[in-house]
Amino acid sequence: MDKKELQKYAHNLMFELSNEELEALEGDFDVLKAQLDLLNKVDTTNVEPMVYPFVLETTYLRPDEADHLLTQEEALANAPQVKQGHFVVPKVVK
Repeated sequence: MDKKELQKYAHNLMFELSNEELEALEGDFDVLKAQLDLLNKVDTTNVEPMVYPFVLETTYLRPDEADHLLTQEEALANAPQVKQGHFVVPKVVK
């Protein structure tokens, strides 16, 4: 990940980076790449993929029961701008 590529991504996300920030990000990506390279060296042959990170299912979580539901009108009541039943927000990514 070089400075030019980082600037392109920053521009697409609609913000600008200083030279110091670009250098810091470039260094961070070098560290990340080194860590990913280490992970890629781990031998995972004969290791079964896990769907859930724990062997036992957690039983201490509360049941997800809806006790108060908002209507669409209630949910959108304070929205500054609504279009076709949805919140309208400023575009932040190109």
